[in-house]
Amino acid sequence: MIDLTGKSVLVTGGARGIGRACCLMLARAGASIAVNYRVESPSANLLVEEIEAAGGEAFSLAADVSKREDAEMLVDETVARFGSIDILVNNAGIWKSSPIEEMSDGEWDEMIGVNLTGTFNCIRAAVPPMKEARSGRIINISSTAGQRGEAFSSHYAATKGAVISLTKSLAVELAFYGILVNCVAPGWTVTDMTRDDLLGSRRESILQTIPLARAATAEEVAGSVVFLASELATFVTGEVLNVNGGAVLVG
Repeated sequence: MIDLTGKSVLVTGGARGIGRACCLMLARAGASIAVNYRVESPSANLLVEEIEAAGGEAFSLAADVSKREDAEMLVDETVARFGSIDILVNNAGIWKSSPIEEMSDGEWDEMIGVNLTGTFNCIRAAVPPMKEARSGRIINISSTAGQRGEAFSSHYAATKGAVISLTKSLAVELAFYGILVNCVAPGWTVTDMTRDDLLGSRRESILQTIPLARAATAEEVAGSVVFLASELATFVTGEVLNVNGGAVLVG
């Protein structure tokens, strides 16, 4: 039912985890994929090869989205390669822990720079061509932490809460131009970034916070992104789509 043939997609942080799953699933639906990565060149290249082997179209491009010029280059290159940027998936992000009194300026700035400023930079770059086309989808990856907070990762939670507010604000601002802006908020998801926690000593305490008693797969999160990118979601904007097994309901 979902057909994204002819659509071009930029996925930031697309080489691993949720981003990789988004790239694969969007490509299976027919979209052409620009895979952004920062340092994972081998993973990004393998992903492009996998998409192309399945008959899809993709390319990879290194960029640090926390830098305005890099974000603009990503969008410009996507438009140059594919002729448009129809869908932007802001997935690039980091997650680290630190007690507030021990958190350094550098740790705070890094988290804000990647998770929030990076999202802002890519949106700011993508909006002009989307406005010109009077069409577009912007899908931001937030987190359950952005809704209920997360002790010892307050800087992470702060960025993800800000992404939700940015989503809601831009949904109204850009609606006139036919640009839909939505947010997917995963809970615990099995990725390289969380594997140590989910397989280590914290596993049982984490699973007790999730009514479905397991973590999500990256593919389950990607499915929500594909839905929001599709013709099934033409009247959905400003929405926060929770993919957390009910965790946000129980605090």
